[in-house]
Amino acid sequence: MLYYLLIAFQAFCIFHVYKTRNDYYWYFVIFFVPLIGGAVYLFTQILNKRNIDDTLDKISAILNPTKKIKDLEKKLSFSNTFQNKINLADAHLENKEYEKALNFYEKALDGKYENHPYTINKALKCYFTLNNFKKVVYYANKIDIEKSFKGSLCIYAISLEQCNFLDEAEIQFKKVNKRYSNYPERLELAKFLIRRDKKEDAKTVLEGLITEINNMIETNKRKYKYIYKEAKKLMSEI
Repeated sequence: MLYYLLIAFQAFCIFHVYKTRNDYYWYFVIFFVPLIGGAVYLFTQILNKRNIDDTLDKISAILNPTKKIKDLEKKLSFSNTFQNKINLADAHLENKEYEKALNFYEKALDGKYENHPYTINKALKCYFTLNNFKKVVYYANKIDIEKSFKGSLCIYAISLEQCNFLDEAEIQFKKVNKRYSNYPERLELAKFLIRRDKKEDAKTVLEGLITEINNMIETNKRKYKYIYKEAKKLMSEI
């Protein structure tokens, strides 16, 4: 029994070396000195202080979700820096407290960081979740979405439509219409075209989605099953 446990422990350590791409010499240490080498690797590379601290932080966040917020609030009150504001905003965002997150993103954007693109992108996503489409459009125009934040193109297009900038919305929507990618966004494009009574254009987009998903391997078919079903449903209604 002890022999099999030793083999399992040795295999675990070797796998960890491979997974973390650790120094090559650890293979020899673990393989040729199984128990001692494995123990040394375990305590120096796996159970080091940083890993333990990270694990404890994660457990603490689960058991006491407000602790992280309180700790970050203390840091901010001690040092009112741009990064501390962002860290607190991000923590609120993780908790889906969008208005609180925005409060600190907005504060972070005050002053010399007013055009900080990554913070602006986070802020516009929060505003989108809160259905404040005017703010989304305002912030989207301050950054180069197409170049640096393509994932925000669709929410920018939706927000433009909600603000009645229909022609500009169509321009932005069509930027996501690339084959073998952007499946949720292309579905939104099809819906937009249907709303604009451009049914033939919508049909072309939907046919592309359906054909591509049909030709996927089974794993990806399952991943985009909901897209496929909705695309088929929309096709039947046009």
